[in-house]
Amino acid sequence: MAKNIPKERKIGMYKAILELKDLDECCAFFDDICAVTELRSMEQRFEVAKMLKEEKVYTEIMQKTNASSATISRVNRMLNYGTGCLSEVLDRMEDAKEQSEE
Repeated sequence: MAKNIPKERKIGMYKAILELKDLDECCAFFDDICAVTELRSMEQRFEVAKMLKEEKVYTEIMQKTNASSATISRVNRMLNYGTGCLSEVLDRMEDAKEQSEE
């Protein structure tokens, strides 16, 4: 994807996402804006990230997600050298899950 996309275009989409009211609306929004293959790819990468955070090995992740080793490696690189946001969100989700179980 081109890196010279106008900032307003990038920011506009993310501002729209922040306006979503609940999970159902979020699902509907992404169903409308993404192709099925794009959604499945993002969902797969997210599942890979969760499993990497749980310290699962590549072979197990490949079996459970059908992700290629290249995809797992790419997600692992983002967890280790990306912005840190994905890892932070996964941590928040885990914290929320633990609190709801108490």
